[in-house]
Amino acid sequence: MTENHYVLKIEDIHKSYGEVEVLKGISFQVKKGETKVFIGPSGTGKSTLLRCINQLTVPDQGRVWLNGEEFTHTHGKISLFRQKMGMVFQHFYLFDHLTALGNVEVALLKVKKMNKKQAKEKAIKELHQVGMEQKAHLYPAELSGGQAQRVSIARALAMDPEVMLFDEPTSALDPELIGEVLEVMKKLVQAGMTMLVVTHEMGFASSVANEIIFMEEGKIIESGPPGKLFYSPEYERTRKFLSRISELYGDLGTKNG
Repeated sequence: MTENHYVLKIEDIHKSYGEVEVLKGISFQVKKGETKVFIGPSGTGKSTLLRCINQLTVPDQGRVWLNGEEFTHTHGKISLFRQKMGMVFQHFYLFDHLTALGNVEVALLKVKKMNKKQAKEKAIKELHQVGMEQKAHLYPAELSGGQAQRVSIARALAMDPEVMLFDEPTSALDPELIGEVLEVMKKLVQAGMTMLVVTHEMGFASSVANEIIFMEEGKIIESGPPGKLFYSPEYERTRKFLSRISELYGDLGTKNG
């Protein structure tokens, strides 16, 4: 199978901070339209992996390809690469002094060099896609956490990315606001967006993922489709983790499913 068959190919990613080895050789591939969900204990390297993929954090070793073109350590092309990899963080990182519309417009104006009219039309279209068109004039301080996160998704989508990376996008939200963000993400899956998602929302994971990847201590322990991983995992360690998650968050198959 050629590299071009995959939208994204990750090969042997390693990352250490001082003496602590956070990632110990992570490899996987992603086909167009696939959703891969990463689960595992906190501090196991899932967020670092996403940051290494879009080069916000430079890996110590390993390579990343997007549509067959390698982007690891290509400093001159890195901003172009990041435009193709939308990233949504746990915290929203919206500009407080800009409205919802302004937050989505800003990269279109500064990075894509659109004129003001084009940028506004594109920003409103993306806000509409996440159900935030009516709140376009509000500032981040006037938005709920769920609304702010939806604006940050719209901002990432406005760059027309080929892959969307979600780093625990609901973990900073109040429980009643989680559903509205997951609904937006489900719609993206249904529309065929290629997505990598780090989450503890197992019901969501079971309903949208093509593959669940269980990570621990910087390594992939086990991966497979949700039905296999959740209900007949190969490894005792996977079974124990999922059992604990089920106790904390409720039944795997029904939560936000």
